[in-house]
Amino acid sequence: MKDYLVRIITRTAQIRALACVTTNLSNEACRRHNAYPTPCVALGRALTGGVLLGALLKTGQRVALKFEGDGPLKKIIVEAESNGAVRGYVRVPQVDLPAKDGKIDVAGALGSSGLLTVTKDLRLKEPYKGVVKLYTGEIAEDLAYYLTESEQIPSAVGLGVYVEPEAGVSAAGGFLIQSFPPYDEEVVDKLIGRIQEIPTVTHLIRNGISPEELLEMLFAGIPFEILEKRALGYQCSCSKERVERAIISLGREELAALIAEQGNVEVRCEFCRESYQFTENDLRLLFEEIQ
Repeated sequence: MKDYLVRIITRTAQIRALACVTTNLSNEACRRHNAYPTPCVALGRALTGGVLLGALLKTGQRVALKFEGDGPLKKIIVEAESNGAVRGYVRVPQVDLPAKDGKIDVAGALGSSGLLTVTKDLRLKEPYKGVVKLYTGEIAEDLAYYLTESEQIPSAVGLGVYVEPEAGVSAAGGFLIQSFPPYDEEVVDKLIGRIQEIPTVTHLIRNGISPEELLEMLFAGIPFEILEKRALGYQCSCSKERVERAIISLGREELAALIAEQGNVEVRCEFCRESYQFTENDLRLLFEEIQ
């Protein structure tokens, strides 16, 4: 199944929802970072959360998520565009924790003490930034807590990633449900009960359920309309030209010292691990541009 997202709105109650499959992009991210199973699940969930929040933005806008905890993963960074492109990395991708209650211990790896920072580039003078304490260290619960507390939008988030021992991510996806006033308490209660009743997102995606089918399961008996379907993909915005601009931004003195001390330089993108090589001659040409 290709990675894609579906967005709906209910016909009567003031509720919007999104569901997505992110198996391929999660696997691509984990492969690029050579992530062990626990960091892989954490990163896959964060990437899925990123595309769900990114899909709520207008064209050209983007959102960045930063999870910083006291666990061995240290930090997870995700950047998502409104068009479905997403990228991300975990600070320490080679972390191996024992299972907890038969499940991968993401909360133990990230830690329950720390911060979640959400930054939205809305193409205004200053980006919007919201910060909350980590609620549990579970990615979905932390995002739901942020949306409810910081943005004052009651939200439910479900995220799931399954990693095969030797084959990487075989299933990933999630959903986001938000309600707006005037609230229909009966419908909200019905949705809460449905979320609690259905199998986990991981189980459903592993069994081949599509985003449309997931939404139909959650909203059974609640009329809704599909607003859009959107392709998703792991896509980095780095390029050699951007790296060159970053090197030039070091200034004359730092660049001169870099040429004198190292000569050749390798710059690796944290998000996609792409490597850019610069010879001493390349660096001298950049130095001349500063002149």
